[in-house]
Amino acid sequence: MGRHGLASPEREAHVQDVAAAIRSAGLRTVRLVVVDQHGVPRGKMLSPEAAIAAMSDGLDFSGAIYSLDTGNQVFVPAFARGGGFGIEEFTGFPDVMLVPDPASFRVLPWADRTGWMLCDVYFGNGQPMPLDGRGLLRRVLASLADAGFDFLAGIEVEFYIVVLTPGPLSPEDAGFTPPPPPVSVFERGYQYLSEVRLDGMGPVLEAIRDALDGVGLLPRSMEDEWGPGQLEFSFSPLAGMAAADAAVLFRAAVKQVCQRRGLLATFMCRPALPNFFSSGWHLHQSLLNRPDRSNAFASAAGALSGVGQRYVAGLLEHTAPMSVFAAPTVNGYKRFRPYSFAPDRVTWAVENRGALVRVQGSPGDASSHVEMRLGEPAANPYLYLASNIAAGLDGIQRNLEPPPPVSADPYAAEAPPLPSSLSEAVAALDADQFYRSVFGATLVDYLVMMKRAEIRRYEEALAAAAAAGLPGADVSDWEMREYFEFF
Repeated sequence: MGRHGLASPEREAHVQDVAAAIRSAGLRTVRLVVVDQHGVPRGKMLSPEAAIAAMSDGLDFSGAIYSLDTGNQVFVPAFARGGGFGIEEFTGFPDVMLVPDPASFRVLPWADRTGWMLCDVYFGNGQPMPLDGRGLLRRVLASLADAGFDFLAGIEVEFYIVVLTPGPLSPEDAGFTPPPPPVSVFERGYQYLSEVRLDGMGPVLEAIRDALDGVGLLPRSMEDEWGPGQLEFSFSPLAGMAAADAAVLFRAAVKQVCQRRGLLATFMCRPALPNFFSSGWHLHQSLLNRPDRSNAFASAAGALSGVGQRYVAGLLEHTAPMSVFAAPTVNGYKRFRPYSFAPDRVTWAVENRGALVRVQGSPGDASSHVEMRLGEPAANPYLYLASNIAAGLDGIQRNLEPPPPVSADPYAAEAPPLPSSLSEAVAALDADQFYRSVFGATLVDYLVMMKRAEIRRYEEALAAAAAAGLPGADVSDWEMREYFEFF
């Protein structure tokens, strides 16, 4: 680990502790997981001794995953120099090096004698791989620490559980791939926060609860939302990297527990199913002062301190390019509608769910914090958190002041609209110099290239459907094929 800059007595002690835990638990398999550019876990299942060795020696892993879009298609010329996106080390579909993080080790209660570890990504020459979101978040957190703060996040995510119902598929028409099999919803009806409906979902919810508790992520709350089979889970605040890691493990656990029961959990924002509503990912966040860990957003005089207000100003300043990190799919922009409880413009307010940034707190409240309501459930956790932290820190360091908070109807406020499409958001990111300077031009150019390829395929599918005389829809068949099961 010396060539990766990770060797230390503390890490070695942690490696030895994990090795002892793997052996004492009698594990037969350890999954080494890397989170790709889409926020999706990819991995290998290793023997216990191979996993233990990987903590010291690393693990070769196919770098081809970074050439794949959300349709699992190669979006760049396969063997172009630099991988097609200008990174010399990616020439020729090489392997990358995964370095397991022993601090992420878990034993999965739903899988037989199976452990799990997240990994960081490096090139064979020992250099960090610039497309690795986990590495990016670590660097952003270090910059925040240099400024005297630590980050605290509360994760609140909405998603759907459905039953996949086998049924006959119509033959392909004019070259179209048929949509997924018909789905019947797990639960029906509009019974927001209904205890009876929650109890009707008891067996699967209890299995998910126990699985999450088994990996140290007991939900703070579980509730039913407006849509059939739509749920919202929230978690107690976690610090820094742990919050993003928890979001990855949460989504993986929910999908795997449901899959083992013949169900499908989807974190797609707005599925094209009857009576389905959009789902969001609300990111609650605050900063802790170093070294006393007091809440930097708390104020005796108001709902939010001066530091907190400057942080909010940074979030609002960078919202448009940030949207690609918070809502990375074509589908995610169909959530931003007036009077939908999702934002549609760049505003902030105290205790108002229609605003983009909602302040929760009051004078003297030690738990005052801000809630960013831009994200969709499919967002890459590392990129979503990093984009918020970087923007907020910029607001603090430049002493930005936010506009006046919205006092009434945020959907009638005079404020810039949110990007209306992924294409518009990508254009904003491409033109933005802030995220290029903080995240690096390599990552931003790569994401812009990948997302434009995704948008192009979407537009081609719409054009082909129109040419075939197929009716248009709010959410297209292409989106269902692309996102419904992938996320």
